[in-house]
Amino acid sequence: MKYCLVEKDTCIACGACSIHAPDVFDYDTEGLAFNMLDNNTGKVEIPNDLTEMVIDAEFACPSLSIKVSDTPFT
Repeated sequence: MKYCLVEKDTCIACGACSIHAPDVFDYDTEGLAFNMLDNNTGKVEIPNDLTEMVIDAEFACPSLSIKVSDTPFT
């Protein structure tokens, strides 16, 4: 099980996350990335078929804004 969120205060909207995991990441009205599976709360499990893509996006993020955890975020 993996959970994910984007720290919006450090996101630079480079697009790396949406390239690696377009079914998970999108951009809000301010142009910042967010996890669209759970509206960026980090409380909904990432589906198994998307987990590898989310981890790739985490490593590709130049601002280290994508956070992936084995437990839900609080």
